[in-house]
Amino acid sequence: MTDQLSGLAAFDALPSAAAYAAVLDCCSSPGFARELIAGRPYGNVAALLDAADAALALQPESEIELALAGHPRIGERPDSAASAREQAGVASAAEPVRAALAAGNRAYEQRFGHIYLVCATGKSADELLELLTARLRNDAETERRVMRTELAKINRIRLRALLGVPA
Repeated sequence: MTDQLSGLAAFDALPSAAAYAAVLDCCSSPGFARELIAGRPYGNVAALLDAADAALALQPESEIELALAGHPRIGERPDSAASAREQAGVASAAEPVRAALAAGNRAYEQRFGHIYLVCATGKSADELLELLTARLRNDAETERRVMRTELAKINRIRLRALLGVPA
């Protein structure tokens, strides 16, 4: 669902299939979407966001892999309006920074077996590269926790946008 809803009440009132599709646009994990839809109605945005965090925490690694598949690599052409907004700081980056991000993405994927996921909203390309470089030093278990935390941040931003609620 690409159009914003007119608030939480509209989301709570959506037919299940439409609500599922809307949540799946925010996070491409079907298990996450099903879990979040099952908790409706939420009544307030904080409850929805808390439920999103809880739903994400319950997801097995297979669902997290599906969620990651819904995100482009940092520095690559965004595949959605949400990704374009989130990665706006990379759009005007100098070529050496873009090349370093691409090399860092490859190194990260080789080391951890999945894309480098970071909540890019409000961050410059230089900041994203610095974070990537630092995260490459994490052990696999630590990095998995960091990646899930970043995914939760992205989900919160996208759910707020879906509802038309400012961050």
